[in-house]
Amino acid sequence: MARVSVHHRQGASGMKTIGFIGLGIMGAPMARNLVSAGFTVRGYDLSDSAVAELASAGGVATESIADAVDGADVVATMLPADPHVLSVVLGEDGVLEHLKPGTLLIDFSTVTPDTSRKVASAGAEKGVRVLDAPVSGGQAGAVDGVLSIMVGGSPADFEAAQPVFDAVGKVAALVGPSGSGQVVKAANQLVVGGTYALVAEAILLMEASGVDASAGLDVLAGGLAGSRILELKRRSMLAREFDPGFRIDLHHKDMGIVLDAARRAELALPFAFQVAAHVQAARALGLGDRDHSALLAVAERFTGRMGA
Repeated sequence: MARVSVHHRQGASGMKTIGFIGLGIMGAPMARNLVSAGFTVRGYDLSDSAVAELASAGGVATESIADAVDGADVVATMLPADPHVLSVVLGEDGVLEHLKPGTLLIDFSTVTPDTSRKVASAGAEKGVRVLDAPVSGGQAGAVDGVLSIMVGGSPADFEAAQPVFDAVGKVAALVGPSGSGQVVKAANQLVVGGTYALVAEAILLMEASGVDASAGLDVLAGGLAGSRILELKRRSMLAREFDPGFRIDLHHKDMGIVLDAARRAELALPFAFQVAAHVQAARALGLGDRDHSALLAVAERFTGRMGA
Protein backbone atom coordinates (compact mmCIF):
# COMPACT_ATOMS: atom_id res chain seq x y z
CA MET A 1 0.00 0.00 0.00
CA ALA A 2 1.36 3.44 -0.89
CA ARG A 3 2.42 5.66 1.97
CA VAL A 4 1.20 9.24 1.88
CA SER A 5 2.14 12.20 4.03
CA VAL A 6 0.28 15.50 4.07
CA HIS A 7 2.46 18.45 4.86
CA HIS A 8 2.40 19.88 8.35
CA ARG A 9 5.53 22.04 8.35
CA GLN A 10 7.86 20.11 10.58
CA GLY A 11 11.19 21.68 11.42
CA ALA A 12 14.50 20.27 10.33
CA SER A 13 14.37 17.49 12.94
CA GLY A 14 17.60 15.46 13.17
CA MET A 15 18.76 16.43 9.67
CA LYS A 16 20.22 19.90 9.73
CA THR A 17 22.34 20.41 6.62
CA ILE A 18 21.18 20.04 3.02
CA GLY A 19 23.32 20.32 -0.08
CA PHE A 20 21.04 21.60 -2.84
CA ILE A 21 22.22 21.35 -6.45
CA GLY A 22 20.20 22.99 -9.20
CA LEU A 23 18.80 26.44 -8.36
CA GLY A 24 16.63 27.02 -11.40
CA ILE A 25 13.00 28.00 -11.75
CA MET A 26 11.93 25.17 -9.40
CA GLY A 27 15.04 24.51 -7.37
CA ALA A 28 15.59 28.08 -6.18
CA PRO A 29 12.24 28.49 -4.38
CA MET A 30 12.47 24.96 -3.01
CA ALA A 31 15.88 25.74 -1.52
CA ARG A 32 14.56 28.97 -0.03
CA ASN A 33 11.69 27.11 1.61
CA LEU A 34 14.16 24.68 3.14
CA VAL A 35 16.06 27.65 4.60
CA SER A 36 12.78 28.98 6.01
CA ALA A 37 12.09 25.57 7.58
CA GLY A 38 15.31 25.78 9.58
CA PHE A 39 17.77 23.82 7.48
CA THR A 40 21.27 24.97 6.66
CA VAL A 41 21.15 24.88 2.86
CA ARG A 42 24.43 24.80 0.92
CA GLY A 43 23.50 25.67 -2.66
CA TYR A 44 25.28 25.15 -5.95
CA ASP A 45 24.33 26.03 -9.51
CA LEU A 46 26.17 26.89 -12.71
CA SER A 47 24.56 30.33 -12.43
CA ASP A 48 26.48 32.51 -9.98
CA SER A 49 23.49 34.82 -9.64
CA ALA A 50 21.25 31.93 -8.57
CA VAL A 51 23.74 30.96 -5.87
CA ALA A 52 23.99 34.58 -4.73
CA GLU A 53 20.21 34.87 -4.50
CA LEU A 54 20.07 31.81 -2.25
CA ALA A 55 22.78 33.29 -0.05
CA SER A 56 20.79 36.53 0.24
CA ALA A 57 17.83 34.44 1.44
CA GLY A 58 19.91 32.87 4.22
CA GLY A 59 21.48 29.93 2.41
CA VAL A 60 25.17 29.21 1.99
CA ALA A 61 26.83 29.92 -1.36
CA THR A 62 29.20 27.23 -2.64
CA GLU A 63 31.49 27.02 -5.66
CA SER A 64 31.37 23.32 -6.51
CA ILE A 65 29.42 20.12 -6.08
CA ALA A 66 31.99 18.89 -3.58
CA ASP A 67 31.63 22.07 -1.53
CA ALA A 68 27.83 21.91 -1.61
CA VAL A 69 27.59 18.34 -0.33
CA ASP A 70 30.41 18.60 2.22
CA GLY A 71 29.04 17.49 5.59
CA ALA A 72 25.48 17.34 4.32
CA ASP A 73 22.94 15.06 5.99
CA VAL A 74 20.78 15.25 2.86
CA VAL A 75 21.64 16.11 -0.73
CA ALA A 76 18.87 17.30 -3.04
CA THR A 77 19.14 17.67 -6.80
CA MET A 78 16.73 19.50 -9.10
CA LEU A 79 18.08 19.27 -12.64
CA PRO A 80 16.59 19.64 -16.14
CA ALA A 81 16.97 16.18 -17.69
CA ASP A 82 18.65 12.76 -17.67
CA PRO A 83 22.08 13.85 -18.96
CA HIS A 84 22.37 16.45 -16.20
CA VAL A 85 21.44 13.97 -13.46
CA LEU A 86 23.82 11.31 -14.79
CA SER A 87 26.66 13.81 -15.03
CA VAL A 88 26.09 15.62 -11.74
CA VAL A 89 25.41 12.50 -9.67
CA LEU A 90 27.37 9.72 -11.36
CA GLY A 91 30.01 11.62 -13.31
CA GLU A 92 33.62 12.40 -12.46
CA ASP A 93 33.79 14.55 -9.32
CA GLY A 94 30.01 14.08 -9.05
CA VAL A 95 27.79 13.88 -6.01
CA LEU A 96 28.36 10.21 -5.21
CA GLU A 97 32.12 10.67 -5.12
CA HIS A 98 31.73 12.98 -2.13
CA LEU A 99 28.98 11.47 0.01
CA LYS A 100 29.57 9.53 3.19
CA PRO A 101 27.64 6.27 3.71
CA GLY A 102 24.19 6.82 5.15
CA THR A 103 23.64 10.16 3.43
CA LEU A 104 20.16 10.59 1.97
CA LEU A 105 20.11 11.65 -1.71
CA ILE A 106 16.79 12.99 -2.98
CA ASP A 107 16.54 13.62 -6.71
CA PHE A 108 13.62 15.96 -7.38
CA SER A 109 14.37 16.00 -11.13
CA THR A 110 11.98 14.56 -13.69
CA VAL A 111 13.90 11.89 -15.61
CA THR A 112 13.32 8.39 -16.96
CA PRO A 113 12.67 5.58 -14.48
CA ASP A 114 15.80 3.87 -15.83
CA THR A 115 17.98 6.84 -14.85
CA SER A 116 16.50 6.85 -11.34
CA ARG A 117 17.20 3.14 -10.99
CA LYS A 118 20.80 3.66 -12.15
CA VAL A 119 21.30 6.38 -9.55
CA ALA A 120 19.75 4.24 -6.81
CA SER A 121 21.93 1.25 -7.73
CA ALA A 122 25.09 3.35 -7.76
CA GLY A 123 24.11 4.90 -4.47
CA ALA A 124 23.51 1.53 -2.87
CA GLU A 125 27.02 0.44 -3.82
CA LYS A 126 28.35 3.35 -1.76
CA GLY A 127 25.90 2.99 1.12
CA VAL A 128 23.98 6.11 0.08
CA ARG A 129 20.20 6.08 0.44
CA VAL A 130 18.46 7.31 -2.73
CA LEU A 131 14.91 8.49 -3.43
CA ASP A 132 13.53 9.62 -6.78
CA ALA A 133 11.04 12.35 -5.93
CA PRO A 134 9.77 14.29 -8.96
CA VAL A 135 7.29 17.03 -8.18
CA SER A 136 4.14 18.57 -9.59
CA GLY A 137 2.78 22.04 -9.00
CA GLY A 138 4.94 24.22 -11.21
CA GLN A 139 6.76 27.36 -10.20
CA ALA A 140 3.82 28.64 -8.17
CA GLY A 141 3.73 25.41 -6.17
CA ALA A 142 7.46 25.60 -5.58
CA VAL A 143 7.26 29.20 -4.38
CA ASP A 144 4.33 28.48 -2.07
CA GLY A 145 5.79 25.21 -0.80
CA VAL A 146 2.74 23.18 -1.83
CA LEU A 147 4.22 20.77 -4.37
CA SER A 148 2.94 17.23 -4.80
CA ILE A 149 5.84 14.79 -4.51
CA MET A 150 5.86 11.32 -6.08
CA VAL A 151 8.46 9.15 -4.41
CA GLY A 152 10.24 5.96 -5.40
CA GLY A 153 12.45 4.14 -2.90
CA SER A 154 12.29 2.30 0.41
CA PRO A 155 9.73 3.00 3.15
CA ALA A 156 12.46 3.73 5.70
CA ASP A 157 14.12 6.30 3.46
CA PHE A 158 10.75 7.86 2.66
CA GLU A 159 10.08 8.31 6.38
CA ALA A 160 13.53 9.79 6.91
CA ALA A 161 12.88 12.35 4.18
CA GLN A 162 9.63 13.65 5.69
CA PRO A 163 11.07 16.89 7.12
CA VAL A 164 12.42 17.77 3.69
CA PHE A 165 9.17 16.93 1.93
CA ASP A 166 7.19 18.90 4.52
CA ALA A 167 9.28 21.99 3.81
CA VAL A 168 8.72 22.01 0.04
CA GLY A 169 5.44 20.21 -0.52
CA LYS A 170 1.84 19.76 0.48
CA VAL A 171 1.62 16.03 -0.06
CA ALA A 172 4.17 13.28 -0.64
CA ALA A 173 3.41 9.69 -1.57
CA LEU A 174 5.63 6.63 -1.67
CA VAL A 175 4.43 4.90 -4.82
CA GLY A 176 6.86 2.00 -5.13
CA PRO A 177 10.55 1.09 -5.41
CA SER A 178 13.21 3.15 -7.17
CA GLY A 179 11.97 4.60 -10.47
CA SER A 180 8.31 4.45 -9.45
CA GLY A 181 8.12 8.15 -8.69
CA GLN A 182 9.14 8.86 -12.28
CA VAL A 183 6.38 6.63 -13.66
CA VAL A 184 3.77 8.52 -11.65
CA LYS A 185 5.27 11.85 -12.76
CA ALA A 186 4.99 10.68 -16.37
CA ALA A 187 1.31 9.94 -15.78
CA ASN A 188 0.95 13.40 -14.24
CA GLN A 189 2.49 15.08 -17.27
CA LEU A 190 0.19 13.15 -19.58
CA VAL A 191 -2.87 14.41 -17.69
CA VAL A 192 -1.53 17.98 -17.50
CA GLY A 193 -0.67 18.14 -21.20
CA GLY A 194 -3.98 16.61 -22.19
CA THR A 195 -5.89 19.02 -19.97
CA TYR A 196 -4.12 22.04 -21.44
CA ALA A 197 -4.94 20.83 -24.95
CA LEU A 198 -8.62 20.37 -24.08
CA VAL A 199 -8.90 23.71 -22.29
CA ALA A 200 -7.37 25.32 -25.37
CA GLU A 201 -10.00 23.77 -27.63
CA ALA A 202 -12.76 24.74 -25.19
CA ILE A 203 -11.58 28.37 -25.30
CA LEU A 204 -11.59 28.40 -29.09
CA LEU A 205 -15.02 26.77 -29.25
CA MET A 206 -16.50 29.45 -27.01
CA GLU A 207 -14.74 32.35 -28.73
CA ALA A 208 -15.71 31.16 -32.21
CA SER A 209 -19.32 30.76 -31.10
CA GLY A 210 -19.56 34.34 -29.90
CA VAL A 211 -20.01 33.60 -26.20
CA ASP A 212 -18.23 35.15 -23.22
CA ALA A 213 -15.30 32.77 -22.88
CA SER A 214 -14.19 34.32 -19.59
CA ALA A 215 -17.56 33.74 -17.96
CA GLY A 216 -17.71 30.32 -19.56
CA LEU A 217 -14.39 29.27 -18.06
CA ASP A 218 -15.53 30.54 -14.66
CA VAL A 219 -18.48 28.18 -14.88
CA LEU A 220 -16.33 25.28 -16.05
CA ALA A 221 -13.85 25.87 -13.22
CA GLY A 222 -16.64 25.51 -10.66
CA GLY A 223 -18.09 22.28 -12.05
CA LEU A 224 -17.01 18.75 -12.85
CA ALA A 225 -14.66 20.09 -15.53
CA GLY A 226 -12.79 22.07 -12.89
CA SER A 227 -9.04 21.57 -12.50
CA ARG A 228 -5.97 23.30 -11.12
CA ILE A 229 -5.20 24.35 -14.68
CA LEU A 230 -8.53 26.15 -14.98
CA GLU A 231 -8.06 27.59 -11.52
CA LEU A 232 -4.59 28.97 -12.14
CA LYS A 233 -4.26 29.54 -15.88
CA ARG A 234 -7.61 30.42 -17.43
CA ARG A 235 -7.04 34.20 -17.21
CA SER A 236 -3.54 34.09 -18.67
CA MET A 237 -4.63 31.71 -21.43
CA LEU A 238 -7.48 34.00 -22.44
CA ALA A 239 -4.99 36.89 -22.56
CA ARG A 240 -2.54 34.75 -24.56
CA GLU A 241 0.10 35.34 -21.89
CA PHE A 242 2.48 32.39 -21.96
CA ASP A 243 5.28 33.50 -19.64
CA PRO A 244 6.91 30.29 -18.48
CA GLY A 245 6.09 28.60 -15.25
CA PHE A 246 6.91 25.29 -16.94
CA ARG A 247 8.41 25.43 -20.41
CA ILE A 248 7.19 23.56 -23.47
CA ASP A 249 10.73 22.22 -23.96
CA LEU A 250 10.58 20.46 -20.60
CA HIS A 251 7.09 19.10 -21.26
CA HIS A 252 8.38 17.77 -24.58
CA LYS A 253 11.09 15.91 -22.67
CA ASP A 254 8.48 14.56 -20.26
CA MET A 255 6.21 13.32 -23.04
CA GLY A 256 9.17 11.36 -24.36
CA ILE A 257 9.33 9.68 -20.96
CA VAL A 258 5.60 8.93 -21.18
CA LEU A 259 5.91 7.30 -24.59
CA ASP A 260 8.98 5.33 -23.57
CA ALA A 261 7.25 4.08 -20.41
CA ALA A 262 4.23 3.04 -22.47
CA ARG A 263 6.46 1.15 -24.88
CA ARG A 264 8.25 -0.64 -22.05
CA ALA A 265 4.90 -1.58 -20.49
CA GLU A 266 3.66 -2.73 -23.91
CA LEU A 267 0.71 -0.36 -23.77
CA ALA A 268 -1.07 1.39 -26.62
CA LEU A 269 -1.91 4.89 -25.36
CA PRO A 270 -3.33 6.76 -28.36
CA PHE A 271 -4.18 9.96 -26.47
CA ALA A 272 -0.63 10.08 -25.11
CA PHE A 273 0.64 10.17 -28.68
CA GLN A 274 -1.78 12.99 -29.49
CA VAL A 275 -0.64 15.03 -26.50
CA ALA A 276 3.00 14.42 -27.43
CA ALA A 277 2.24 15.59 -30.98
CA HIS A 278 0.66 18.80 -29.68
CA VAL A 279 3.70 19.52 -27.53
CA GLN A 280 6.01 18.77 -30.46
CA ALA A 281 3.96 21.10 -32.62
CA ALA A 282 4.44 23.87 -30.06
CA ARG A 283 8.20 23.42 -30.30
CA ALA A 284 8.00 23.47 -34.11
CA LEU A 285 6.18 26.81 -33.84
CA GLY A 286 9.10 28.22 -31.86
CA LEU A 287 7.32 28.10 -28.51
CA GLY A 288 9.78 25.86 -26.70
CA ASP A 289 10.65 28.54 -24.15
CA ARG A 290 7.00 29.44 -23.50
CA ASP A 291 4.71 28.03 -20.81
CA HIS A 292 2.93 24.77 -21.60
CA SER A 293 -0.35 26.67 -21.63
CA ALA A 294 0.90 27.81 -25.05
CA LEU A 295 -0.78 24.67 -26.41
CA LEU A 296 -3.55 27.20 -27.03
CA ALA A 297 -1.38 28.68 -29.80
CA VAL A 298 -1.12 25.21 -31.33
CA ALA A 299 -4.90 24.81 -31.27
CA GLU A 300 -5.25 28.22 -32.94
CA ARG A 301 -2.88 27.17 -35.72
CA PHE A 302 -4.76 23.87 -36.21
CA THR A 303 -8.12 25.69 -36.47
CA GLY A 304 -6.86 28.64 -38.53
CA ARG A 305 -7.81 31.15 -35.83
CA MET A 306 -4.44 32.80 -35.26
CA GLY A 307 -4.71 35.80 -32.96
CA ALA A 308 -8.31 35.07 -32.03
